[in-house]
Amino acid sequence: MKSSIFALSGLLALSSAAAVQSTQRKSYDGYKVFRVAVGQDAAKVNGIVSKLGLTTWKGAPRAGAKSDIVVPPSQLDAFAAEIAGMEAATMHEDLGASIAAESTFSTYAAGSANATWFDSYHPYNDHLTFLSDLQALYPNQSAIVTAGNSLNGKPITGIHFWGAGRSKGKPAIVFHGTVHAREWISTMVVEYFAYTLLTGTAVETKAFLAQYDFVFFPIVNPDGFLYTQTNDRMWRKNRQSTSGSSCIGHDINRNWPFQWAVTGGASTSPCAEDFKGLAQSDTPEATALAAWLKATQASQGVKLFIDWHAYSQLFMTPYGYSCTAIAVKNTELQALAKGAAAAIKAVHGTSFKTGPICSTIYKATGSSVDYVNDVVGAEYVFTAELRDTGNYGFVLPATQIVPSGEEAYAGVKYLLSNMA
Repeated sequence: MKSSIFALSGLLALSSAAAVQSTQRKSYDGYKVFRVAVGQDAAKVNGIVSKLGLTTWKGAPRAGAKSDIVVPPSQLDAFAAEIAGMEAATMHEDLGASIAAESTFSTYAAGSANATWFDSYHPYNDHLTFLSDLQALYPNQSAIVTAGNSLNGKPITGIHFWGAGRSKGKPAIVFHGTVHAREWISTMVVEYFAYTLLTGTAVETKAFLAQYDFVFFPIVNPDGFLYTQTNDRMWRKNRQSTSGSSCIGHDINRNWPFQWAVTGGASTSPCAEDFKGLAQSDTPEATALAAWLKATQASQGVKLFIDWHAYSQLFMTPYGYSCTAIAVKNTELQALAKGAAAAIKAVHGTSFKTGPICSTIYKATGSSVDYVNDVVGAEYVFTAELRDTGNYGFVLPATQIVPSGEEAYAGVKYLLSNMA
C-alpha cells in the first residue's frame, strides 16, 4: 500500500471486471484508491469524478490540492484514460484486501481492559464492553455516561473520570470521536487517552486528574460506526432517511445549530457525503450532543473541547464556516495549536499542520467546533485530523494505533499544561 507513481500503461492493462457484490456487505475487492495532483485542473478532475460516478475521500477536488479518488474495477481503464498526463499515486492497490487486513479483529475477553486492546480494531459491542471494564477498574473515580441516543436508539456512550480522592464537577475536558463513521482510528485514539490517563501513575497525570473532569465519547455516531462493520466500511454519515430521496444519511458534523445556513460548507443533496440535513439539528445525534454540552457548560464549565477525526494530520481551530471570521481567542488558540503540533512531532516525527479549519482544510458549516466555541462558550476548542496524509487514508493499519495515540496524547498533554 505504499504510495508510488503508477504507470498509465500498467493501469490500462488491469482487469475491468466488476467487483463481486454482497447482499450483506459492500465489497471493495479490486477497487483502487489514487491520489491525483489536481493542480489548477479542479474543474477537469471534478468532471472526471462526476462522469465516471466515482467517490472521493476528502471532499471535492480543489485547485492546488491532491484528491484521493476511489475507483471500482469497472472504471479503471476509463479513469486511466481520463487522467492521462496527470500526476497520480496509488494509495491502495486493492482496497478490499486493505480492509480485510485492517478488520482482522482480536478477540476481547470481557474484564481484561489492558494495553493489548490497542493492538487491533474492534467490533462495536466490544468498545462498549471495554469502556465498562475500564470504568470497573476505577469505580470510585469514573462512571459510564451517555449524551443521549442515536437515531436507532443506541446510547452515545462515554466515560467520565476524575482524580482519585477528588470530587467530580470540576471544569470538563470533552473529547468526541468517530462522528464520521469510517474514521476508526479516532475511536481508538480517544480510548487511548482515557486508558492512559486513568492508568497513569506520573505526577503530571495525577495533576491533570486533580484539576479537571474528563468526559470522552469515542463513538458519537454509533449507527454509522456499526454500519461500517456490517455493511460498508467506507460509510461516513448517520443512518437517517430524507423525505423525497432514496439516499440515506445526514452528516452529523454539518448539522449543528450554528451557521448551518451559510452556503458553501456542506451539501444540500441527500446523496452527498456531507449532506447538511433538511434543517439544522434534524439529526438526533447532533441535537443530543449539543444539549449535553450546554448542560455541562452550565453545571461545571467546558475547559477544552476537541473533536477527533481522520485523516490529514491537522490540528485546527475555529472557524469552519468562514475563512475570514476570527475567533475571539484566535491568537492564543493558534499558539496552543502550534505547541501541540510540536509536541506531537517530538514523539515519532509526525508533522501536523495548524490553522483555522476553513483555511487549513476546507469550509465546513454547521460543525461541532464552531458551535462549541460560540454557542456553548467552551474556553478552548480544537479539531484534529489524525494520521495519515495519504498512504493509507481511512484504512489505517492497526500497527499505527499505538503510535497515533502516543503522539496525539503528547499534544493533549501540551494543551493541558499550557492552557491559561
